[in-house]
Amino acid sequence: MKILKFGGTSVGSSENIQKVAKIVAEIDGPKIVVLSAMSQTTNVLHQICDSIGTSQFEEAKDTVAMLLERYRGVVKDLYNSPQYHKKATAFIEERFDFISSYIHEAAVTVLSETEKIIVAQGEILSTNLFSLYLEEASVASSYLSAFDFMRIDETGEPDSDYLTSALGAILDANPQTELYITQGYICLNPEGDIDNLKRGGSDYSASLIGAAIQAEEIQIWTDIDGMHNNDPRYVDNTFSLEEISFDEAAELAYFGAKILHPQSVIPAREKNVPVLLKNTFDPASPGTIIRNCEVPNRVRAIAAKDGITAIRIKSFRMLMAYGFLKNIFEVFEKYKTAIDTITTSEVAVSLTIDDTSSLDAIVNDLDAFGSVKVDTDLTIICLAGNFSNKDNAANAAIFNSLQDIPLRMISYGGSNYNVSLVVNTDDKIKSLRALNSGLFQNVAL
Repeated sequence: MKILKFGGTSVGSSENIQKVAKIVAEIDGPKIVVLSAMSQTTNVLHQICDSIGTSQFEEAKDTVAMLLERYRGVVKDLYNSPQYHKKATAFIEERFDFISSYIHEAAVTVLSETEKIIVAQGEILSTNLFSLYLEEASVASSYLSAFDFMRIDETGEPDSDYLTSALGAILDANPQTELYITQGYICLNPEGDIDNLKRGGSDYSASLIGAAIQAEEIQIWTDIDGMHNNDPRYVDNTFSLEEISFDEAAELAYFGAKILHPQSVIPAREKNVPVLLKNTFDPASPGTIIRNCEVPNRVRAIAAKDGITAIRIKSFRMLMAYGFLKNIFEVFEKYKTAIDTITTSEVAVSLTIDDTSSLDAIVNDLDAFGSVKVDTDLTIICLAGNFSNKDNAANAAIFNSLQDIPLRMISYGGSNYNVSLVVNTDDKIKSLRALNSGLFQNVAL
């Protein structure tokens, strides 16, 4: 069985939904299709929740009406028969009436509980409209609610054992079903209330499902033709990679490659299920396959992550002292702030974070250990490839390419598959272009 996930842009209009249906029909074998909400729907639903939370009820009603009108247009264009147009219209009207029922004074005090319910309607809308479209086209499929098998535990992490058991039971009970339609992102919590997977969204859902059933393949369909060797938004003449390893994909996704959320490759990697990245709008393009494979001894791809803050703690108490780094790390643990990169000397440690919500408190606590300096407006540039070979000429090529760029930090050796460089964000585009020219000219990946 294959898992096919389609993102918000892929189902963002009636025309795109029809394209997705055609793609699904042309892929042989049993499939589970995982859909995101239609593009911008989740953002608009959050806006509605924000308006409710600030008692701007008329604004919330206007936003609901605007979104409903968009869905009415999709329904009008998507279905051919009056019968299915009526069915779909009745469904979306009922869903938007449900959303509107939360626009009242009392909702303000329970918004934290109701926001997830409201936001979940995006995936419920897209999957039901898609299922009705398949039904009208006489394509046999089964609607599968994510609430029947996807659950998180008390820590907010996916309950993999429950997923494997519940989904396995559903599939075993319906051996003749070749096509399932289900939602990404949404789930239930241990109390049975509507919740979501947060990190990774629908990509994460697809990977979890694929791992749970030991799928033949997980396909992630977006509006990009695979993982590129560099960011095509800033660099000309980039190209998609035919194959990369799970290690490379995880590094690139974490450090800025927008096509895939870093969390989403973990379940697939653990169960060795290949992940294929494809373009909904160019299905003939081969895309990028992510799997366990041999990584060549060179830089294969580059990604960049903005919004980075560097913190340097300098103290002579660090000299020859054990336990100093432990004390530093405990501060970040206390404020639940993840560290991206780290470098040390005998008397100083520098590290980077992307979450500055507790920065003032962190700096205040770190002052007890030494002098603290904070730098903002930084970017991490991740270079992915195989750096295990001591004779790897890529090392020299990297730094030769950046000889005119001030480097703020270098993180090398923590992984065989990653070199991370920290630069001023103002130098990001120049750095990406210099690296592209220095590393990829006349190189066949």
